[in-house]
Formats: sequence, structure tokens, C-alpha cells
Amino acid sequence: MTKRIALNVDGKSHTFEADPDMPLLYALRDDLGLNNPKFGCGKAQCGACTVLVDGQPIRSCVTPVDSLATSKITTLAGLVQNGKPHKVQEAFITEQVPQCGYCMNGWVMTTVALLDKTPKPTDAQIEEAFAGLKCRCATHMSIVRAVKRASAA
Repeated sequence: MTKRIALNVDGKSHTFEADPDMPLLYALRDDLGLNNPKFGCGKAQCGACTVLVDGQPIRSCVTPVDSLATSKITTLAGLVQNGKPHKVQEAFITEQVPQCGYCMNGWVMTTVALLDKTPKPTDAQIEEAFAGLKCRCATHMSIVRAVKRASAA
């Protein structure tokens, strides 16, 4: 059974027909045509699908689309303002973090949420925030350098 779903994504209102239990990830990619976030595991275990919902990082692969009607959803593309990358995106570029880039969505979105809550995080706070994120390219040290660069910006 489908119903009319209304979402606020990256500051824009979107309305479409969908199964209310459909994962947000599918709505973002299939209905709204966004190429980030990515499908990784489908079980909220890797973080490739991470978006911000009211400023909090969530795994969109397991979040029902109907649960977000009054929420503000931000994707990786929504971080760019007036054509300028977010300071976290700039730090990841400067530190040359991405290898294949598939998982970067989760790391960047989680870093944005971390720095919004804790502008100068300790190593332990960074490690805690990143629990559950996976990167097969092993760029973890570069990611931590990017977090520290962004926190200093």
C-alpha cells in the first residue's frame, strides 16, 4: 500500500507516492535521484548510507521514509552552500582522504554532526563518533587528520 510522502531534503520540499515502510535511502536515490548516500550493507552496519536528520547522523538504509515527515534531512550534496563545499568536505579534499570514495558519505556526514556537537573533539570522541563506519581502503588516519583540520577551521 502506498501513500503520499512529503520530505524536506537539503532545504527543498519533495512529495511522492511510496510505501511508508520503504527505507529513506531508496526514496533519496530512486525517487529523488540523489546519488549520495550509497547502499552499502542494508543493515546499518557500514555507514555508507548516512544522512543527517535534524542534525543527527542516521542510517538511511533502515529508516522508514514515513517516520521523517517533519524532519530536516541533509545529504552530502546539501552541505554545499552557494557552490562552496562545507569545511568538512574541504578538509577531506585537502587531506586527500578519498580512495574509492564509496564510504566517504558516511564519514563526512558523521564528521559534520560531530563537529556541530563538539567543535574541538578529542581522539576518543572522534573514535566514538566513528564507531560502526567502515572503510575498505584503510584511509582512517587521513580521515582523523581531516577531522582535526576541519575542527581548526
